[in-house]
Amino acid sequence: MFESFSNSEILSGMITPAVLVSACASLIFSTANRLGRIFDRVNFLKSEVELLLEGKRSFHEQRMVYMRHQLSVQKKRAVLIQRSMAFLYLATSLFIISSLALAFTLAFAKDLNWIPTVVALSGGICLFFASALLFYESRYNLTFINRQIEFTEFLERGIQEKLK
Repeated sequence: MFESFSNSEILSGMITPAVLVSACASLIFSTANRLGRIFDRVNFLKSEVELLLEGKRSFHEQRMVYMRHQLSVQKKRAVLIQRSMAFLYLATSLFIISSLALAFTLAFAKDLNWIPTVVALSGGICLFFASALLFYESRYNLTFINRQIEFTEFLERGIQEKLK
């Protein structure tokens, strides 16, 4: 029964999920940073809205429309980031479970060696979904950036017209 423990098959089979856990950890770290940037941006927009409400900014109506749009974009981005992080955490858990399941099935139940494969494949699917959401969020962020550039150009034109 325990002769399987000396088999290098267990150790070599556990390496791949460990590498995938490391990849997930890198994605989780960068995704958490993106979420932090969204939080910072929302705080900035909140401050801008407060200044508008106090009458300390020009182009009040245009800025309010812009702020509402930007807050809406940030809200959608935050949801996409949160969902991708959930998939990344799930993928990480599944990769760890597959690594442990591989060790247990090779040691005690070789006839169930399909279980770690199914669990690892499920982790891979979660990793794919997380990546797809992050890709969509980054494309959606481009909309935010373009709108910000357009609004800055609008403000520049408006100020130049006032100076004439």
